[in-house]
Amino acid sequence: MNKTQFLIMATLFEGGLVVVAYLLGWWMEIDPMASFAWRSEALSLGLLGTFPLLAFFGISYRLPVSGLEKIKRLLIDTLGSLLAASRWYELVYVAALAGVGEEVLFRGVLQPWLESLWGWGPALLISNLLFGLAHSVTPLYTVLAALTGMYLGWLLDVGGERNLLVPIVVHSVYDLAAFIIVVAAYRAERAA
Repeated sequence: MNKTQFLIMATLFEGGLVVVAYLLGWWMEIDPMASFAWRSEALSLGLLGTFPLLAFFGISYRLPVSGLEKIKRLLIDTLGSLLAASRWYELVYVAALAGVGEEVLFRGVLQPWLESLWGWGPALLISNLLFGLAHSVTPLYTVLAALTGMYLGWLLDVGGERNLLVPIVVHSVYDLAAFIIVVAAYRAERAA
């Protein structure tokens, strides 16, 4: 796969999640963007909320744990060349698209729908087990993605007002930082 194919595939997949969210929302009678509001407080909370994930990523990226090493190797081998070939604004685009697509589906539709059936706690757990399974590239990655999803689901309600902007910002900024780290690791390996 080349960079152009990667960008097209990312657009179709992540953008397709928005379409899926709206179709499911229509079927479940849920507006996927009902809790989205452009507020400076939500943007600030999103930026601040990214730091714990980035700290965990930075620590785990350096730990010599075989499961984490496997994830690191997988990211470098599968995405390294594609991300390294991308311009900065293409990385921003893919990160933002992933943040929007995945959050609109999981936090904009599935979590509220499950809350209407079973309440906040079970909805947070079930929607993020599904989120983890959607990221099932290794067993450990599945668990880490589910835990990250639970954090994003919790952030949906931080600040006293449910706002989808918060997890979208966290998800997008985190993905962008992860992309940059993968590119740096890929380039360092190529240079060595």
